[in-house]
Amino acid sequence: MSALADVADAYAHCEAITRSQAANFYYGIRLLPRDRRRAMCAAYAFARRVDDIGDGTLEPQEKLCRLDAQERALAALSSVGVDAGSERPADGGEDPVMVALADAQRRFPMPADALAELIEGVRMDVLGMSYESFEDLVPYCRRVAGAIGRVCLAFFNMRESATTDLAHAEQLADDLGVALQLTNILRDVREDAQNGRVYLPTEDLRRFGVIAQGSQGGEPLATMASETLDALTRSSTDAQQLDQLCTLVRFEADRAAQWFDLGLELTDLLDRRSAACVLAMAGIYRRLLERIQAHPEQSLTQRMSLPAHEKAWVAARGMLGVGG
Repeated sequence: MSALADVADAYAHCEAITRSQAANFYYGIRLLPRDRRRAMCAAYAFARRVDDIGDGTLEPQEKLCRLDAQERALAALSSVGVDAGSERPADGGEDPVMVALADAQRRFPMPADALAELIEGVRMDVLGMSYESFEDLVPYCRRVAGAIGRVCLAFFNMRESATTDLAHAEQLADDLGVALQLTNILRDVREDAQNGRVYLPTEDLRRFGVIAQGSQGGEPLATMASETLDALTRSSTDAQQLDQLCTLVRFEADRAAQWFDLGLELTDLLDRRSAACVLAMAGIYRRLLERIQAHPEQSLTQRMSLPAHEKAWVAARGMLGVGG
């Protein structure tokens, strides 16, 4: 089998991962031209691998070792891809994700440090970081989601009139990533607390009566998660606790909506198909956020999602240049 066939198989492997695991993002990704869609799937497959390490059941030290290995593999992609018109083997060995990522990196100007930032963000999860203020939380969101936004920007086409605005586009992609991550946090409040994690700012948890007023940002994360889970449990029978939690969710959702307003300005800088991809991906999340805002009590008891037909409708609107 030729090297070019190996690369094609590697991309097919990454596309299969994306279709099966990127339930929201694939609606937008599939709107891109084939070469850009394949490259984005390669980046997603690598990001999924890193996230799975952080979310898995291994001991923290083993997780950190595996994250270090992924960082080394990423750094090794200094000479990448298959030369146009030749069959020079791609780097990445026999790992299909790295083979595809190497080729994508050669073809598109991915920011060198962005995927490494994702790894650093997942390390923060493994180390059990908590966030006293929203300002403390934003750098984490930028690492685990904003960085992916900047990677995706490499696979988009800029409008001819906006080609000099790359730095501005990167900032907007980063802002959009923050909006997406805040939505994830609100969607997963109960699940995260059950897993010993809390992402909402400690000062907000105190302000809305979820944890005790004396709790500090340096309090062990497990204790904060336990207090948060207790509050979620009490809310089923305690009307005051439910009202406090719902107010907290609406407050954070309003904050996320503001970041969407910032980040979605990116579409003004992109060509039609790239903008459609962003509108589809972000539109699904924004619609989910609106659902959480409208029904915060439901978001506290279960992981909310949109049905497939609604996601397809949002994607279709994206093709028409309409968000959400």
